[in-house]
Order: sequence, then structure tokens, then C-alpha cells
Amino acid sequence: MNATVAAQMTGADLLKLRKKRGTLIWALVLALAPLVIFFAVKAIQHSSNPVKYGPAGGESSYSDGLRLLGLFFGPLAAILIGVEAGTGDVAAGVFRDLVVTGRSRVELFFSRVPAALALCWTVMTVGYVLLLAGTFAFASNLPTPEAGLLLEGLGFTLLATGVLCVVAVGFASLTTSKPASITALIGWQLVASPLIASIGSLGSLRDGVLSQALVHFVPVHVGDRNATVAMSGATATIVLAAWLAVFLALGAWRTRTMDA
Repeated sequence: MNATVAAQMTGADLLKLRKKRGTLIWALVLALAPLVIFFAVKAIQHSSNPVKYGPAGGESSYSDGLRLLGLFFGPLAAILIGVEAGTGDVAAGVFRDLVVTGRSRVELFFSRVPAALALCWTVMTVGYVLLLAGTFAFASNLPTPEAGLLLEGLGFTLLATGVLCVVAVGFASLTTSKPASITALIGWQLVASPLIASIGSLGSLRDGVLSQALVHFVPVHVGDRNATVAMSGATATIVLAAWLAVFLALGAWRTRTMDA
């Protein structure tokens, strides 16, 4: 498959994702609504009692907003998009039609990944712009983040959501069930991962928890509830690479072997 064909296949998958209005709307809601509520509540508190509550923006609010976008709600939006990309063809009943065109099944799978990433990162970029708008618009006399921190925050947001989006594509392609994939991935991300990471008796086995590897790269302080496993940058990178490799391999295998 040459670059032109690959670009055409990815473009077709991206178009299919963009036409899934429900998925796109909910992804935007998950990425944007928590930030809107966060800044609105802080602004109302400040306006009602400026002595007790500080301005809604500034560096502290940026850190809180980045955690909301990169660690909590952004990943949920990424999972929705990745699952839609992984199960869309089967759910729509067009997988057989794609196979009979003669395209490699593995190529069909891997064209979903950049399409899902493109849509995921578009949504996350919109969310990050909203975070910056609230941070600076409501800063008043508070210090604001420096340019280096802003770039690191953007990079972390794209990394955290991108990894989960790709994992979701692979897992959803493996299960071919949208409800099961969404339930399992969100349950793992929100419930199982923090629980496993908090069990000290597991020792170094906790290094394999994806959410803990991602937290290593966050450029702002996170509480003990979010970061309970200390690991080196090399270990965190290996964990992320392993998760990506395993679920991409499983998704490609399932796509190649399942009945059309």
C-alpha cells in the first residue's frame, strides 16, 4: 500500500467518524463541559465573595483544568472515539463490502488508527484552547503559566488521550462490540486502574497500569489519589509502548481472522 492509498483510506475512515454525530457530540461534551462548569463555578464564587475566593483563572486553575482534561474527561472522550473507529464498520454492516474490494484486512484496521487520532486530537485541541481562554481571561492579578508549561500541557493532553484512543481502537476491534468495549475501557480507566495502583502489596506489578504511566508525564502536580506509583521516565515509556503494541496487534489479528 503506497502513501496515496493509505491517505485515501484514512480520509475515508475519518469521514465516517465525523458523520457519527452522536459520538462527536458526546466527545465534545466530555472534553468541554467540565471545563466550562469548572471556570463558571469559580467565577461565580469569586464574584459573590472575592475575599474568600480568588479569581477563576491563573496558574492554579490551569493546573486543575489540565488534570480535568488530560486525566479525567479527555480520556473518556478519547475512548468513545477509539471505540467508534474500531467497531464502526462491523456495526454498520459494511465490513464485508470492504473486504471484497480486495484491500488487506490489516490495512483496513491500521487506517482506522490515524483517523481516530485525528478526530481525537481535534477535540482535545478545542478543549485545550478553552482551558487557555479560561486561564488567561479570568486570571485578574494572578500569575499565569509560562509558555513552556503551556506547550508541555498540550503535549501531555495529546499523549494521554492519544494513547487511550489507540488502545480503544485495538480493543474495540478485538471485541467488535461497542457497548462492551466502552464499558470495559471506562471501567478499567476509572475504577480498576486506581484500585490496582493503590494495592501496595502488588509491588512493581503496578508499574504496568497504563494510567500510572501516563501520570508520569503530566507537567503539573497531581495528588496521591492520581499518582500512587513512582516510576522512571524509561519505565513509563516502555509501559506505554507495550500497551500500544499489544492492543494494536490484537486488533489487527482479530480484523484479519474474523468472518466477513
